Amino acid sequence: MLDALDAAGLYGDGRMLQLNSYENRVLQLHLEDGRIAVAKFYRPGRWSDAQILEEHTFAADLTEAEVPIAAPWVLHSVDAALNLSGKPPTLASIGLQRFAVAARQGGRAPELDDPEVLTWIGRFLARLHIVGRARRFEHRITWASAAPGIEARDWLRTHGSLPQEIQPAWLEVVESCLEAITQAFDALPDLHLQRLHGDCHPGNILWTPDAGPHFVDLDDACMGPAVQDLWMLLSGDDLSMRQQLACVLEGYESVLDFDRRELALIEPLRTLRMIHHSAWLAKRWGDPAFPLAFPWFGTPNYWNDQVTKLREQLEAMRPEPLSPNASPDDEYVFWDQDRA
Repeated sequence: MLDALDAAGLYGDGRMLQLNSYENRVLQLHLEDGRIAVAKFYRPGRWSDAQILEEHTFAADLTEAEVPIAAPWVLHSVDAALNLSGKPPTLASIGLQRFAVAARQGGRAPELDDPEVLTWIGRFLARLHIVGRARRFEHRITWASAAPGIEARDWLRTHGSLPQEIQPAWLEVVESCLEAITQAFDALPDLHLQRLHGDCHPGNILWTPDAGPHFVDLDDACMGPAVQDLWMLLSGDDLSMRQQLACVLEGYESVLDFDRRELALIEPLRTLRMIHHSAWLAKRWGDPAFPLAFPWFGTPNYWNDQVTKLREQLEAMRPEPLSPNASPDDEYVFWDQDRA
């Protein structure tokens, strides 16, 4: 990694720290010129050059619109042989290893039990989505159907990752979940898709008291409905999630319109992520970091627990889709803050 950075003209002063990242290898280092950089070395074979460069373009668009994001630097010193884009290089390669570099971003985890923090994050996401609507991804994946879950199911079934005694029950509940997910998306045929952060969980948000929230990772940027970037901020029991969502939407809708029909996709998207996550862990199991970090994965207890949780998700997807014209007395009105 240090040889690659030297080749790009980024010389460290000897202080460096490997940061937590399962998917890629991420290194923080102090440069001789006084800057503190974070270098991301992409997992080989996961994304194409075109997909990574679309991520970088999105980050540049956000920076131009003054939406705080850790955008890749243009590597002015990079040799032409290392430049993979033919444009001002933000993505370089040494051998088979591709990498990008950005400035270190400070901050702490946001206090998601604070309504004002959630409202601020809602405004921030709306600003990100305004930029996201300006153009489309052509090469990155789309979360707007059961396709990611189908791919994950097929991979797990084909590669023998499921214990034989649990496989029938898991496949049965997954098949039912995929049918319910398909029905949920089919019910919204005119769903608006746009560029998204794609992995908007609290671990990817840093908070500073003066500047508020900013994102540090667009590695999973994708096309999809706006609600994909909202639902991962919600946790706890039903009442807690209703209150949290009310705060997020209060901030979001003060900046940008939100199609409240998309609220019907929260549980389908959550279910898709669960199925996809199991396949992600299985695909990465040959990486020594994964057995150390996820020692419980792949055990019969894990797969039995997944069957139980997916059955619960199947029930959670049964309610009628939310309507933007729903009465405040309806059971599934998530956005009525006063009632919550």
